Amino acid sequence: MRRDLARVLLLWRSRWGWLIAGALVAMAAALAGVALLAFAGRGVSEGLRTGVLAGAAAGSLVLLRPLIFLRPGGKYVERLLTHAATFRALADTRIWFFRRLAERLPGGLGLKRAGDLLGRLVSDVEALDGLYLRALVPACAALAVVLATAAILGVMAPALAAIVALPLAVALLLPPLLAPGAAQAAERVAEAQSGLRAAAVDPLLGLEDTLAANAEPRARTRLSTAAEALVAAQQRLARRSAWGGAAGSVLAQVALLGALAYGLAGGPAAVGAAVVGLFLALAASESLAALPRAGIALAAAGAGARRLFEAADTAPPVAAPAVPAPAPAGHALKVQGLRFSWAPDREPVFEGLDLDLPEGGRIALLGASGAGKSTLAALLLKLAAPAEGRILLGGTDIAALPHDVVRERIACLTQDARLFDDSIAANLRLAAPDASDDALWRALDRAGVGEVVRALPDGLDTRCGENGARFSGGQGRRLALARALLSPARILILDEPAAGLDPSAERAFLETLDSATEGRSVILIAHRLLGVERPTRILRLIGGRAIHAMG
Repeated sequence: MRRDLARVLLLWRSRWGWLIAGALVAMAAALAGVALLAFAGRGVSEGLRTGVLAGAAAGSLVLLRPLIFLRPGGKYVERLLTHAATFRALADTRIWFFRRLAERLPGGLGLKRAGDLLGRLVSDVEALDGLYLRALVPACAALAVVLATAAILGVMAPALAAIVALPLAVALLLPPLLAPGAAQAAERVAEAQSGLRAAAVDPLLGLEDTLAANAEPRARTRLSTAAEALVAAQQRLARRSAWGGAAGSVLAQVALLGALAYGLAGGPAAVGAAVVGLFLALAASESLAALPRAGIALAAAGAGARRLFEAADTAPPVAAPAVPAPAPAGHALKVQGLRFSWAPDREPVFEGLDLDLPEGGRIALLGASGAGKSTLAALLLKLAAPAEGRILLGGTDIAALPHDVVRERIACLTQDARLFDDSIAANLRLAAPDASDDALWRALDRAGVGEVVRALPDGLDTRCGENGARFSGGQGRRLALARALLSPARILILDEPAAGLDPSAERAFLETLDSATEGRSVILIAHRLLGVERPTRILRLIGGRAIHAMG
């Protein structure tokens, strides 16, 4: 847990200025509270010593007035700074985690439940706010208070300082003492939250199948079981928090009773110092009250950090080259002696595959399901790496090229091309962020969907809906095609781009593809040809090899 939390702090190093400033302001606000009660205690003790309480209090009031306003002001600034620091640090963490996932998702993360990835990206990252807001900041404030209390009382009465400060110092150890024991309970809470999300999300993602199978009662039962498991895990964690809170309260009370006992045992000469000790113990108890919860927050943050790093540290499917080769000038594509299997214990998909796509060439690659058509697309895009053989782009092995260089030259349009719930313009600019509106319209016209978009009241600002629900299947494919056409890639892989369309829409879409992709190298992956595709060569994938065919 300590290693994971230390790694989180390293991720936040660009925000250390904010984090340190927030902690310093929290310490200053806590010390203002100590000073406030120290002066109040001094006034009371002076009044008891002289017998003129009103006069002594009036003298201390002069010193109390600025502190009365300084402390709430400091608490306000502390909240602003610490929360601003936390929000920035968590935003950095989400961006870092997203980038790590983007490198690793093509190979699969092993997150088999639908809600797991969402939980790690949202809930586990949010749990990290406890590391700073509910652990480090309160710990810094409490440490400052205990040291100030020990210093003030040490000047007045060293024995009293030891009596009051010792239990307060023990209270400072509660977070690191509680965190290891609470870590396992926090892990169970995180896993139970993941299970609850999966129980809720899975039936909704397959809602049609759930309803068709009359599986709603089973889905409700699964959801109820997951919710009960989460409640039980949270209760175990809450009990540990309650025990920690009780321990903190007992230690604060020991400090108060110690100050009181010192005054009673020391006689009149010790009363003044004892009163100040009582006031300072009260001031410390407020800061120390948050420490037991800090231990639980550390445990929750540690559990969240472990789950994040478990996913983020998954090895990428294709390692980046140690010394990248320069980008090639051309984009001729050649596959030589390719051998590949998705797992060591599975049959090879390719055995000695050879393929040659000259610049401007158009290949139709046919084959039955499982023949390896989509696997080839994954290999060409460096989403997987061959066990043997080479893939040459412009004469350079793509294994020596960075991922982004390869994907700038090769783009892919699949049957599952997704339209996001954003505007048409935003969906298109995924391929070319700086594309002008004119460029978007040209791409839409080439894809045969420009007039459809022009007829919409909001034009390019029209939202596509979840997974393109605003449009028909054929219109959605054409929008995805327009996005692919905006890409600067000179090689287009069309992986079953018309699958699932009705025959007339399929034929019309393939006719559009033929004209829209003119001037680029094309690999059309399909089960069959309709006769409108006009490839320069037709290959069939049989037994892991590409065999020339006439149709």
